[in-house]
Amino acid sequence: MTEGFEIRRHDAAGRLGEFSIPGRETTVRTPALMPVVNPHLDSIPPGELDAFGAQLLITNGYIVYTSDEYRDRARSEGIHEVLGFDGPIVTDSGSFQLSEYGSVDVSNEEILEFQAAIGADVVTPLDVPTPPDVPRERAADDLAVTTERIERAADLDLGDALVNAPVQGSTFPDLREQSGAVAAASGLDVAPVGAVVPLLREYRYATVIETVLAAKRGLGPAMPVHLFGAGHPMMFALAAAVGCDLFDSAAYARYARDDRYLTVRATTPLDELRELPCSCPVCVDTDPTTLRDADSDRRERALARHNLHVSLEEMRRVRQAIHRGRLLELVETRARGHPAVLDGYRRLLDASAALEAHDPVSKDTFFYCSAESARRPEVTRHHDRLERLDPPDSLVLVDEAVAGVETSDAATVWPIRPPFGPVPTDLRDTYPLTAELPERRDRDALQAAVAGIERLDPPPERVVHDGWPEAVLADCPGLVESAD
Repeated sequence: MTEGFEIRRHDAAGRLGEFSIPGRETTVRTPALMPVVNPHLDSIPPGELDAFGAQLLITNGYIVYTSDEYRDRARSEGIHEVLGFDGPIVTDSGSFQLSEYGSVDVSNEEILEFQAAIGADVVTPLDVPTPPDVPRERAADDLAVTTERIERAADLDLGDALVNAPVQGSTFPDLREQSGAVAAASGLDVAPVGAVVPLLREYRYATVIETVLAAKRGLGPAMPVHLFGAGHPMMFALAAAVGCDLFDSAAYARYARDDRYLTVRATTPLDELRELPCSCPVCVDTDPTTLRDADSDRRERALARHNLHVSLEEMRRVRQAIHRGRLLELVETRARGHPAVLDGYRRLLDASAALEAHDPVSKDTFFYCSAESARRPEVTRHHDRLERLDPPDSLVLVDEAVAGVETSDAATVWPIRPPFGPVPTDLRDTYPLTAELPERRDRDALQAAVAGIERLDPPPERVVHDGWPEAVLADCPGLVESAD
């Protein structure tokens, strides 16, 4: 495990961690959100960020490097003094400008050494961010440059600064996995998954999840993972569930400049609001009409503060959900609010077997919240357990919704509990079989139950159900009969 990063608890691939940074007295609790600070645009002065609960921030080292106003002062006083922020500061290298404008006027070594010289706590090589959906040859060539720059960063003396090892590879999973393996082998400290901002802007959350899954296959479990540019709170829980530990948000300020109001479900133009559905200090002290009538600077500052409160509140909610073992239930709640999050969650559940490897065997009560709950790693684990059992002879399986089924004295009766399937007597009081389930079962839960029945060897003698659809029962082993 990366020195200074300790994982305290898992939930799916999400993890509660403690990230210690040399030279700082505080330990960052992860998952954590880093507000993006542009020293030329201070809708919220950095010195006030700790009052919002921000543990660390990120700023663009290249902007400071090219700024006549800040470059020399940052060298002489340090970036913490310039920004007025005592917590850890992460700096980017100008890769965003490279992606937007095609070039930057600095070398990889120069920008790394500048970031270290101004006292940044985590510094970043000048990686090449490859856009989505480019030809494979371009993605591979760009990745070769990024790899060489990561290797060079590992050889430089950058003092106490931690160093990012960016993961690139566009939308090619094998290249992302390859890049993750390079980052893991580099000996560097943090793995930012880069060049996903275009995907996030287009709400291609399923592709983002595929990208992170591929990167994590190469990275392994040791390094903290930063999802670059992931700033909308609607997807924090989803990204945490796939294993991201650090996030950065310029959205809070960018949306404020456009008179847009953030919630965990959507971004709403201020003109469309008749109420402020939030209890942050900004919203309890004003109303939409007052905000609309304010001058542009005051309005922007107020919206930026609200947006940041909402974003950091959601990150705290994510950490608490992991602590309680309820992260996937939070993801399901968010997935009900936006189709793109639902797409991302469904892609995440395609990797349920991989999630199960990290998921604790016991957590707080399993809540079945939607059809997607039938594909959660807890269900996958129970089905795997069923396959390892030696079922008794003359086994009868009875839907738990059915009462009074007659069986022979020699028969062993196990209940069927959708979506888990058969519930062996010795396991009935164990997690997740103590789940809270709706009385009205959906087809996905019933199909998952049948998948569990199919894992038994030898198969049951009888399966008694409560009027399940024929399409669900088509592949069910044993003598199938309805209680009706």
